[in-house]
Amino acid sequence: MSDLARTTDDGNHFKAVQQKLKRLGTAMDMSKIELETLLRGMRMNAQRSEGLAAAIANAELDPKFVEMTNQVSLALGGAAVEVRKLHETAEEVSSLAHDARRTHARLYEGLDTVRSGRKERTPKPGFFAH
Repeated sequence: MSDLARTTDDGNHFKAVQQKLKRLGTAMDMSKIELETLLRGMRMNAQRSEGLAAAIANAELDPKFVEMTNQVSLALGGAAVEVRKLHETAEEVSSLAHDARRTHARLYEGLDTVRSGRKERTPKPGFFAH
């Protein structure tokens, strides 16, 4: 099981939420790198396929092979566009996760410090809402 999948087992106390947000941000940062690598490979293979189609055409092979190779090039190019969109989404989620972690820390770190420093148990969240 990945670290990201285990995030639901940690509870919702301050440090657990901070760790969940850190894991999410880190996972998105790593996915950005992997998606960049995939995108470069797809673009390179699309260009190679296009060049191969031209070479097949210049060799005067059966036109169906030129067409099939062109279709591969187009498919790779189209898939690369979608991978780029996915990469942009991963960048956005990464940024939002890091922002959420900072905001959560700013809002609740002081409370966690106070609660963690007490010997006495404190009420569960929502106790005073009634």
